[in-house]
Amino acid sequence: MRTLDSIPALRSFVKDARKSEKTVAFVPTMGALHDGHIELVRQGLAKADICIPYIFLNPKQFAPTEDLAAYPRTLESDLEKLRAVNASAVYLPRAEDIYPEGFVTKITLGGVALPLEGEHRPVMFEGVATVVAKMLLQCLPDIALFGEKDWQQLQVIKQMVRDLDIPVEIIGVPTVRDENGLALSSRNAYLSAGEYKIAIQLNKILGALASDVKSGLSIPDAEEKARIALRDAGFQAIDYISVRDATTLQPSQSGANLRILAAVRLGKARLIDNIPL
Repeated sequence: MRTLDSIPALRSFVKDARKSEKTVAFVPTMGALHDGHIELVRQGLAKADICIPYIFLNPKQFAPTEDLAAYPRTLESDLEKLRAVNASAVYLPRAEDIYPEGFVTKITLGGVALPLEGEHRPVMFEGVATVVAKMLLQCLPDIALFGEKDWQQLQVIKQMVRDLDIPVEIIGVPTVRDENGLALSSRNAYLSAGEYKIAIQLNKILGALASDVKSGLSIPDAEEKARIALRDAGFQAIDYISVRDATTLQPSQSGANLRILAAVRLGKARLIDNIPL
């Protein structure tokens, strides 16, 4: 596995791959890799000749009150996991490469970025879109893979790529869960053993909400029932649990393209999850 530590090194590696007529997959990560990230790499290797994950803990998607300082940093074990899955290379840019002195440009978002996460983490999507746009333009892969656990982020990236005519196909990969149904996340490391027992109820409550709607309960009533279930389970705060149009993330009371999305807080962790309805 090659280690690419600069923009020229990345571009040279991709240029050589193009000369050999190889297709390129790109996997954005912030490190603290788990099986969800590794599945993205596996899928990248299945869909392209080479797969390049990157590891970059992006400071611009964290608000001053959020967990940038505490976010898990596990570079050596991350690299071992990538070697084990036969990643072709890993891109490890420095912060000064991505945001050099005098950097002032940012991507301003609307539409799908505004509800839900946009209301509760207003800094995040602007930071995500800016860094992903930079990374895609540095690499110009054929495809880039993102996990469906971050469903709204996936829609934001798809919209950005369409709007800016970035010639990359964005592919969503289904959420990877543990044996108890908890969506894998680097932030799960924050959970104590007792909090974990509460956390595994989240996906079950999403499933119950879906069943209630399918059984004929109105969406507002089903959402309220789910909020009560979350509080009773022991979640300390509920940012949202809502049925939305899967593409626009706008509230929807009917339709074939619906998604249930939730964000809750438990101890030091903020957990997100979603399922189709």
